[in-house]
Amino acid sequence: MRNAALRLKRLAEQLMGAELPVRVRAWDGSEAGPPGAPTLVVRDRRALRHLLWKPGELGLARAWVAGDLDVDGDLYEALDRLAAFVWERDDDAPNLRQALREPRFRAAVRSLIALSAPFLPPAPPPEEMRRHGRLHLHSKGSDRRAISHHYDVGNDFYELVLGPSMVYSCAYWASPGATLEEAQRDKLELVCQKLALAPGTRLLDVGCGWGSLAIHAAREHGVDVVGVTLSQEQAAYARKRIAEEGLTDRIEIRVQDYRDVRDGPYDAISSIGMAEHVGSARYLEYARTLHALLAPGGRLLNHQIARRPQGDESAYSVDEFIDAYVFPDGELAPVGQTVALLERAGFEVRDVEAIREHYALTLRRWVANLEAHWSRAQRLTSPGRARVWRLYMAASALAFEHNRIGVNQVLAVRTPEGGASGLPLRTREWRA
Repeated sequence: MRNAALRLKRLAEQLMGAELPVRVRAWDGSEAGPPGAPTLVVRDRRALRHLLWKPGELGLARAWVAGDLDVDGDLYEALDRLAAFVWERDDDAPNLRQALREPRFRAAVRSLIALSAPFLPPAPPPEEMRRHGRLHLHSKGSDRRAISHHYDVGNDFYELVLGPSMVYSCAYWASPGATLEEAQRDKLELVCQKLALAPGTRLLDVGCGWGSLAIHAAREHGVDVVGVTLSQEQAAYARKRIAEEGLTDRIEIRVQDYRDVRDGPYDAISSIGMAEHVGSARYLEYARTLHALLAPGGRLLNHQIARRPQGDESAYSVDEFIDAYVFPDGELAPVGQTVALLERAGFEVRDVEAIREHYALTLRRWVANLEAHWSRAQRLTSPGRARVWRLYMAASALAFEHNRIGVNQVLAVRTPEGGASGLPLRTREWRA
């Protein structure tokens, strides 16, 4: 077959009704498209079969993870251009899934089928999460499996991506020129300040990860910490770090669902990058559980990614790539919905700080770490898994930069009877 790239370019433009903003390089070595633009590399016809059998984001994700699709050039620029071409369409323009199903494009689809031959359904990459319906969504068992899928992929891999801080949430940047470790230390300290941690304080860290916040809080503020996670690998790593720091008498790490914590009350609770896993159907239960675990006057710091509000907030929406390969069963809610549910649970919300630009900077540093150690990253996990992380982190950085999603720190108090919150009169001065 000659000049497959030109045929692909013309078919894409016919389906989408717009000029293709990237170059295309096909499996036969041919190229077509604007000179100097990032190049979408179609390494194998199987990429087309993935797309035809699963039109839309999941098909594209499968082709990427399998290595049948790649990008030559600036990944961020390529993703920006492709987002505008495929997903961010005018209301009267079809998206890719719609175009492949519309009768007027049958001839183009037949041409794609011919290019993709043999037209057999390709197997999903092994890195894809397998599930059987959503009947038991966010049960303890399903949450445990989802967390294991994401976090139990090797601590050495996460060390490579996250760096020495081993913090897997948005850093807090004094300037773009700061180091990742400095920005993560500043985020940990910000959380401790907002919670007014001091010697004698008892802290529950929900979704404690590899123990970074627990260690910082115990070492720098003299608090006693219980950290809970559903990841066996995270717990083992955290316990080893804690022993090396000589803090085993101050920190306990449990492999435990937050719904099973029974030894309250705590003076403070941190939930950093964990609530995204809770799910909308369980969120009020989550908020009430944390409220019950706090002593009167205790503070909650809830650090959570948020999506923009949608027209129909009752509809279930999911990012197919993220759900299948990154955070199975994860759900994002608008920050207003989060605040409302926390207050329904009995909390008094005292402060909301939006820090989405900080997450964009963080993600770009993680991508740089991954790309700088690409060969080792593939050995530590798998080539497909490394490709998942590179795509999701780069795409997420752009989503934060373009205000498609945000991240917020919500400080809430279990205000006691009488109404004395214990907070200072001036906001952002966290100690009374």
